[in-house]
Amino acid sequence: MAKPSKVSAVAELTDKFRGSSAAVVTEYRGLSMAQLTTLRRALGAGTTYTVAKNTLVKRAAEDAGVEGLEALLVGPTAIAFVEGEPVDAAKALRDFAKDNKALVIKGGYMDGRPLSVEEVTAIADLETREVLLAKLAGAMKGNLAKAAGLFQAPASQVARLAAALQEKKAAEAPAAAEADAPAES
Repeated sequence: MAKPSKVSAVAELTDKFRGSSAAVVTEYRGLSMAQLTTLRRALGAGTTYTVAKNTLVKRAAEDAGVEGLEALLVGPTAIAFVEGEPVDAAKALRDFAKDNKALVIKGGYMDGRPLSVEEVTAIADLETREVLLAKLAGAMKGNLAKAAGLFQAPASQVARLAAALQEKKAAEAPAAAEADAPAES
């Protein structure tokens, strides 16, 4: 018979798996409570960093339909459950792991499939959603400016052509008047 505390822990972890857009599995062996607190703050409000027993995490992952994490659940395990953008959480974990060698990123889970350490690092190397949207908006604005220039070009060419013809006529008029004047005398 399972203890009620373990049943509630599995249910809580199952809800976190179902409610998160991504999960990153880490090993925290050797980190102090102060360092874990610093890591939780660095992860931000959209990410929950949970230390849990591997057997409970395995059971919760199975209940949530998450497959492929069994190999990662060895040794002291903590999971970062990401509710928003996974890029910010992956960056925070990567940067914290650089400063604190005791934190080891084992892998993760996103979009229905397990992630390797390299894939988590690749996600951390991506730019945030806001930066990508700003770049897209800038590119679109640049293309619109080019299109406006192309649409305006024929009108400005016609105006320059008309001005050149007018100058040519003005220059030819005095020359024609001079040519007619000696012939009349």
